[in-house]
Amino acid sequence: MPAVLGDIAHLGHVELLTPDLDGSVWFFTEILGLTQTRRDGDSVHLRTFDDYEQTSLIVTGHETSGLRRMALRASSEDALARRVKAVEESGRPGQWVDGAAGTGPTYLTTDPDGHEIGLYFETERYVAPDDLRPGLKNQPQAKPNRGIAVRRLDHVNYLAHDVLANTDFLENVLGARPTEQIQLDTGAISGRWTTFTNKSYDVVYSSDWTGSSGRLHHIAFAPDSRDDILRAADLCVDHGVHIETGPHKHAIQQTFFLYVYEPGGNRIELCNPQARLVMAPDWPVVTWTEAERAKGQAWGLKTIETFHTHGTPPVG
Repeated sequence: MPAVLGDIAHLGHVELLTPDLDGSVWFFTEILGLTQTRRDGDSVHLRTFDDYEQTSLIVTGHETSGLRRMALRASSEDALARRVKAVEESGRPGQWVDGAAGTGPTYLTTDPDGHEIGLYFETERYVAPDDLRPGLKNQPQAKPNRGIAVRRLDHVNYLAHDVLANTDFLENVLGARPTEQIQLDTGAISGRWTTFTNKSYDVVYSSDWTGSSGRLHHIAFAPDSRDDILRAADLCVDHGVHIETGPHKHAIQQTFFLYVYEPGGNRIELCNPQARLVMAPDWPVVTWTEAERAKGQAWGLKTIETFHTHGTPPVG
């Protein structure tokens, strides 16, 4: 029986690892327009302008790239306790740690693939300093006048050895629900999109063609409009940031996208999926076949080869 939808309120923040800390911080502040709030040793805390919490992204210097942690905020103390109990009953390892990024006690566990997930409820709301105070009282921070000024951290896409094992954990233990998936001719599920909210997706699992476990495909940020994504492409060309594919539109989830590699080697998506919300409580999972995927993206662009082979940390 799947867990009840609603115990997880939303994707809180992520910690990204990079072998080029200065380059990565430059990318997120000057190209994406995030605001740096503090630095703790080799970890730099950054935020999108419309996030109500202290931190959207922690960038940590490391010997390699990848995602150290995805943090999910529970909807209440009771909801957090229910999800922790469900994790323990599922047999997954877990432990309580002090929260990062202005958050309270955090329960750390892993999905079946080994990706680290933090669950928390207590959090500090961001209070903007005078120079970042917004003109509108329902916005936590003034919109930055540099880069793209992305509005929020939108989703995480993991690479996985076993897509179904990981999405079953998200659905049955944490309370996500699936919205779309890819089913191969063999019957195997090679990708599944899940949500904790009425957004069409928050966390995605895709098959890792290398057979590895615990890697990252990409993290995604949402700007205000498609025009912002087109501007992002120009900025990336101007500043030597590698564009992998796009701008274009996905068939799955209909997201307008641009994929780039930040200086540390992690894939970053700029996405504009705001128009699609899942309002139906009994939403049927949309399944895409191998033949349908072979047609490419919504307007015919073929999926670039590196989309299936590049992940972080790198292997081989």
